[in-house]
Amino acid sequence: MIQGIKHIIFDLGGVLLNLNYSLTENAFIEAGVKNFGQLYSQLQQSDIFDRWETGKMSRGEFISNMQQAADAPLTEAQVLHAWNAMLLDFPLRRLQILQQLRNYYDLFLLSNTNEIHEEVFNNTLMQQHGIPNIGVFFDKVYMSHRVGLRKPMPEIFLRVLEDNGLQAAQTLFIEDSPQHIEAAKKLGIQTVFITNGMTIEHDVFKSMR
Repeated sequence: MIQGIKHIIFDLGGVLLNLNYSLTENAFIEAGVKNFGQLYSQLQQSDIFDRWETGKMSRGEFISNMQQAADAPLTEAQVLHAWNAMLLDFPLRRLQILQQLRNYYDLFLLSNTNEIHEEVFNNTLMQQHGIPNIGVFFDKVYMSHRVGLRKPMPEIFLRVLEDNGLQAAQTLFIEDSPQHIEAAKKLGIQTVFITNGMTIEHDVFKSMR
């Protein structure tokens, strides 16, 4: 652990929740949205998804946009199936680590997400571990569609720091998207970049047994 840390900000997908973006891309391509990879990826996305993840687009509007992007008729159920395909599981060890860390650090969640995914990943958490909401592990949760801001906008990092009286130098941000890591670094926040193949249980908090 980096020295001098009092607060830890966690990303959700790819850090706590296992993701596979290609499952969603492949599902949309098979459903007729042939250019989905150009519209959305881990590294960048179109205005549709920026608006969706900052709460500026309703669930119905999002579904309609995806239907319009398809070459063939696409039902609401098909859109939901494809959009949620990327969401996998919450490994138990990661949740145990969060419980342990709460004894020593202030914990915050900062996630680019949307109302459909929030509903699904909380249902997954309940089904897999009997926990109703990811927020139980954190002092405060910041979800992009609820606060109207998304990473890598500096404003969302400043919101977390200022709301909670945190010093950037005493704050650690754990994230799997490089553009978000760079945004946090520019504000003086300490960072851990979760690259492909890394996990928090094996590479960051492996001494916590």
